[in-house]
Amino acid sequence: MKETVVIVAGAGPSGISTSACLNLQSIPHIVLEREAIYCPIWTKKSYDRLHLHLAKHLCELPHMPFPESYPTFVPRKQFVQYLDEYVTQFKVNPVYNRSIESATYHEDTGKWLVKARNIKTDEVEEYISRFLVVATGETSDAFMPEIKGMETFTGKILHSTAYKSGAPFANQSVLVVGCGNSGMEIAYDLSNFGAKTSIIIRNPLHIFTRWMMSLELELFKYLPYDMVDGIVLLLSKLWYGDMSKYGIKRPQEGPFAMKDKYGKYPIVDVGTVGKIKSGDIQVLPGISTVKGDEVIFTDGKSYQFDVILFATGFHRITKKWLKDDDDLLDDDGIAKQSYPNHWKGKNGLYCAGLARKGLYGAAMDAQNIANDIKKLL
Repeated sequence: MKETVVIVAGAGPSGISTSACLNLQSIPHIVLEREAIYCPIWTKKSYDRLHLHLAKHLCELPHMPFPESYPTFVPRKQFVQYLDEYVTQFKVNPVYNRSIESATYHEDTGKWLVKARNIKTDEVEEYISRFLVVATGETSDAFMPEIKGMETFTGKILHSTAYKSGAPFANQSVLVVGCGNSGMEIAYDLSNFGAKTSIIIRNPLHIFTRWMMSLELELFKYLPYDMVDGIVLLLSKLWYGDMSKYGIKRPQEGPFAMKDKYGKYPIVDVGTVGKIKSGDIQVLPGISTVKGDEVIFTDGKSYQFDVILFATGFHRITKKWLKDDDDLLDDDGIAKQSYPNHWKGKNGLYCAGLARKGLYGAAMDAQNIANDIKKLL
């Protein structure tokens, strides 16, 4: 049994930011990470061509700006290098291969008891702390939906977290399931490497260029949300035209209204739309069933595929192990309260990076949490 002042659950960008801020305040803490490396989504579960979709000044971790030599939209390789330098500079030292099984608050002692399984030894270890920070991230557990007949598929099935490059899929017929930013960019990458690429787009979505996204974030400083949404939506319509003939419809609600309500991010186009318009990438509706290498769609048409790649996002299992929380996180492991009042719960419980505000929000959370704990101590 180990006792400390703060336990931080997770060593993703939110967790290492919180650890860095706690170290700067000289607050003892332990960071528990179930993987064998920090920021595993970035260090080992991201594809090669990935870039930050927002300008670098909106993605900096606390107390360490990006080098001036970095481009505005930082590529994955340089971002990982930045993370390496960050954990070194701020002496972030997670305990790896620890999968949290339960976290309970004991009113008699006013402390949290966290039980974590050592994945290497299979032993359960106990940790005690006055404060607990949930920093497990929005992208914690890969999600793949159940599809009728999927067990009969004769080709390869993988999740986007296992995808690195389109090179191994040249000349293969690949179906991308999921049309978020990862799905759209992976489809583009596959097509560039000569894969016969299709992508499922079932629901309406907003599509912007990077410069539109940057403009929107700047306009938020001066104009209300609904007005800014209207401006960038008009720009998108002028830039892309009517996309319905290509199988893409726009939602009725504005892009950032949808992000705040449902957590649905707008698509930052890296060239996928151009390939859809040229016919290099085929847009398909939802899947009805799978039979061998044949996929039958809801419009009655069917096609044969060598690979089905799920870019269907993530879910969170936080509420399965977090036993004493009624008001901080919802059943999906996301902050219940709206930003910026979402990060503090009861009995010394906090959350970082769970308000759907990306790296910018995670950085703000980490600083708020460390300052609040310092004040309470």
